[in-house]
Amino acid sequence: MGRRRKPTELERIGIAIDAGLLANFDVIIGQRGYKNRSEAFRDLVRAELVTERTRLPDAPVVGTVTLVYNHHVRLLSQKLTDLQHEYHHSILSTLHVHLDHHNCLEIIVLQGTSKAVQDLASRLLATKGVNHGKLVMSTVNETL
Repeated sequence: MGRRRKPTELERIGIAIDAGLLANFDVIIGQRGYKNRSEAFRDLVRAELVTERTRLPDAPVVGTVTLVYNHHVRLLSQKLTDLQHEYHHSILSTLHVHLDHHNCLEIIVLQGTSKAVQDLASRLLATKGVNHGKLVMSTVNETL
């Protein structure tokens, strides 16, 4: 924990971990294609750092909101479009896919403060007729 190191410096650490837990971890990292435990542990640490940083309301973030909805629900498409126009300054791009005769998938790419991105995502996800959705955020301009 002491001094800040340059991002390119590596430091070796030792950890104690239950053998069964480690065996389960090894199975997962093998399935995901990691070459070694170190890179898998580094990715876990990075993921936690991103999660913590995106919790800060003023943190600059990028994110995606994925929505699945039935476009036959009365006025739903219009409500979603109106919300996107209201937050146009936060929206970088959208992708709209017709899954079948009734269902659509929409992916909206967002950028802004964590609070603004979360506010828009919450409003989109809470819109009556949205069957499922999820917000995924990441930090911007961060060295992890």
